[in-house]
Amino acid sequence: MRGDAAQVPEADDGDAPGERQLPTAPCSVVWSEGHPFVLEGLGGRWCWAGVDDKGRPRFLSDADLRRRGWTPPTR
Repeated sequence: MRGDAAQVPEADDGDAPGERQLPTAPCSVVWSEGHPFVLEGLGGRWCWAGVDDKGRPRFLSDADLRRRGWTPPTR
């Protein structure tokens, strides 16, 4: 056994073994491809709002974020 830091088990949302579950609380923040995305309710639907590399608005679904990859914010 190496001296690596202990790994924290990830929550399973049923999509893939070991895949983390996206937060569901309004105004939750995650990072994807170097940009923050906030969970917002727009027009009766929930989506992740953020910007692209040029500052243009981006609205992503849960599936989009899983495909792109995401991480929770560091504290």
